[in-house]
Amino acid sequence: MSQERYLFTSESVTEGHPDKVADQISDAILDEILIQDPKARVACEVMVSTGLVFVAGEITTTAMVDYPEVVRRTVKEVGYNSPDLGFDSATCAVMVSLDKQSPDIAQGVNQSHEAKIGIASDLYDEIGAGDSGMVVGYACRETPELIPMPISLAHRLSFGLAEERKSGRIPYLRPDGKTQVTVEYIDNKPYRVHTIIVSTQHDPDIPVERIERDVREQVINKVIPQGMKDEGTIILVNPTGRFVIGGPVADVGLTGRKIIQDAYGGKGAHGGGCFSGKDPTKVDRSGAYMTRYIAKNVVAAGLADVFEIQVAYAIGVARPISVFVTSFGTARVPEEKIQKAILKVFDLRPKAIIDQLDLLRPIYRKTAAYGHFGRVDVLFPWERTDRVEALLKEVESL
Repeated sequence: MSQERYLFTSESVTEGHPDKVADQISDAILDEILIQDPKARVACEVMVSTGLVFVAGEITTTAMVDYPEVVRRTVKEVGYNSPDLGFDSATCAVMVSLDKQSPDIAQGVNQSHEAKIGIASDLYDEIGAGDSGMVVGYACRETPELIPMPISLAHRLSFGLAEERKSGRIPYLRPDGKTQVTVEYIDNKPYRVHTIIVSTQHDPDIPVERIERDVREQVINKVIPQGMKDEGTIILVNPTGRFVIGGPVADVGLTGRKIIQDAYGGKGAHGGGCFSGKDPTKVDRSGAYMTRYIAKNVVAAGLADVFEIQVAYAIGVARPISVFVTSFGTARVPEEKIQKAILKVFDLRPKAIIDQLDLLRPIYRKTAAYGHFGRVDVLFPWERTDRVEALLKEVESL
């Protein structure tokens, strides 16, 4: 029998990439607000460019926040703390243009459609979704953290670059960088790593040969599992030969421009909304976390090897408009049973999601680099597999 072979690629960027700088500032502002005002409504967008951070959006809160201070602190923590880098936390200009959440949106979130027409059954029916749209959760058995291998390895390489830079083990590294991993699959299972690309910003006058040697020995060899890399694996380190100019001075960064690597690296579908800078009444964010929670528990329960769930919402309405699940032919029980069990075990209304995942806390800055799902350095609440027994019990009862 012939074997199906194909290649699949995912990418990641380091925390010093300009888009990720913007994401981290947005989420640092969100965290600072939630510390003081957990009920705040936040939609914070950031643009970074040469010598400039521009903060805009809609924020309704009682919190007193020194926005420029949060911006500068975040930029410094990322690593842009010297004029030599072309972007300096101490000297960059910070512009702030914020307004309150539209009252037309607020009235639908504060009092849901169900509450207005008198069909609210409990407190979870009283808060409406902060926007219309769909969210998607995904999980698979390719890695211990139940995310696809290409994005898992790409994130680990990016994280490894940052660790080597911050520790001083590779002292000439600078904050910006990008990684890309191509995995060869046989019959839908990872077989080998086909190609690794690492582009890392560095100090001037560092020979490319030294960079390649150090990155191979201290990052790639530590990250790529034994047996997945062979003599045929293509490794490209700084393929242009030079990467000195980087970060916001080299490219404009915007909040929400890395949504694919924030999620599953292109495997599975994506709802299209970004996560960073949004409080959890925005289902773009909280709904995506909830669907990941569901998908991971389904796969952890052994009900499917690959699982994807889409949930759709209407602005101002608490209850989801639709739920769709697929196991891509890997389910061990009928998908209809899995969907029914999900709807018994998980409450998909926005306020219920917030309570189940305890989302009114300042946990978001850590999500803004190296992926929101399948992290190995931090366990977010949506990564728990504590609903496995409940799912199995419900499936067995159907």
